[in-house]
Amino acid sequence: MTSPLITPAVQEAARTLRAGGLVAYPTEAVFGLGCDPRNEDALARLLALKQRPAEKGLILIAAAAVQLDDWVQPLPEQAQATVLASWPGPHTWLIPARRGVSALLRGAHDSLAVRVTDHPLAAALCRAFGGPVVSTSANPSGREPARDAARLRDLFGDAIDCYLDGPLGGRDRPSEIREALTGALLRS
Repeated sequence: MTSPLITPAVQEAARTLRAGGLVAYPTEAVFGLGCDPRNEDALARLLALKQRPAEKGLILIAAAAVQLDDWVQPLPEQAQATVLASWPGPHTWLIPARRGVSALLRGAHDSLAVRVTDHPLAAALCRAFGGPVVSTSANPSGREPARDAARLRDLFGDAIDCYLDGPLGGRDRPSEIREALTGALLRS
């Protein structure tokens, strides 16, 4: 059964991801830029577009925790319970990455930043794509992220292959980031 949020526009964005393209889409607080996390060329193109150093790493968003199983290692029971209790929602966790996860995703880290989004359109994109999607704020490094479609198009124009328009999730700030094994807060 198809989710009612998997509209023709969401299906087009998922096709764009599968073809190696870059997609802009709304998230909880700002517009995000994404690509297929398995496509090294798309990852490199995204980092270059943002002028983001590869060593910083990127975030993966998913519609459900199970979509992240191939990307992160199992956590100890208590840490797993804490992470799962925070999802879906605006909580990004650094979890030890599985072997073979691209350094373009991890950056200079052994962990990977992951989140199960509670934004309906972002979650629909992950469902239509069939897995997690890279999610990084829609802005060149050091500039304010786009919070509306006009600003998004001003920043990136034709460099984005597909714009998935929709409302933001109403949050004022991007997701909190914590280290899953220790609970340490890295970004509030």
